[in-house]
Amino acid sequence: MRKLKNEELDRLSPEAFKEAPKIPVCLILDDLRSMQNVGSAFRTADAFRIEKIYLCGITASPPHREIQKTALGATETVDWEYAEDILTLLARLKSEWAIASVEQAEGSTSLRDFQPEAGKKYAFIFGNEVFGVKQEAVAASDLVIEIPQYGTKHSLNVSVSVGVVLWDFLGKLSFENWSI
Repeated sequence: MRKLKNEELDRLSPEAFKEAPKIPVCLILDDLRSMQNVGSAFRTADAFRIEKIYLCGITASPPHREIQKTALGATETVDWEYAEDILTLLARLKSEWAIASVEQAEGSTSLRDFQPEAGKKYAFIFGNEVFGVKQEAVAASDLVIEIPQYGTKHSLNVSVSVGVVLWDFLGKLSFENWSI
């Protein structure tokens, strides 16, 4: 086995990425403190070719050197928008998107059991690294998805959670078979 070189990976150019069809998913990052987590979310969003990222509250926006460290240019390919208030944003998105908080909550659905509906667009909310998704945003969500964990810690890093949820979502809807 031989490791592939970057030029052998057949990746889209930034221009082709902008024009390519997107997976019907957006991320809502609310009150993230770490710019590295923001950059990582951009890079993961690019890898899975999702529609958009919404940055809310105190979440930093590009361009910023600390975001760019982990985004590696994904802030130039993934569409994004800043929205000061998450509840105003959720009210605006609700008619077009199924809103899903990624949080530990009463009545949550385990990620294992979550079955996305084909043809439905999903907006996944990820909250602050210490406090998680705001209770008001959880209450405004259509569903809450919880990532099962079996160790001693109470949570995963938010950028890891983004990757886990997007990978699971894509696998369940078999996007690999789509003509994207």
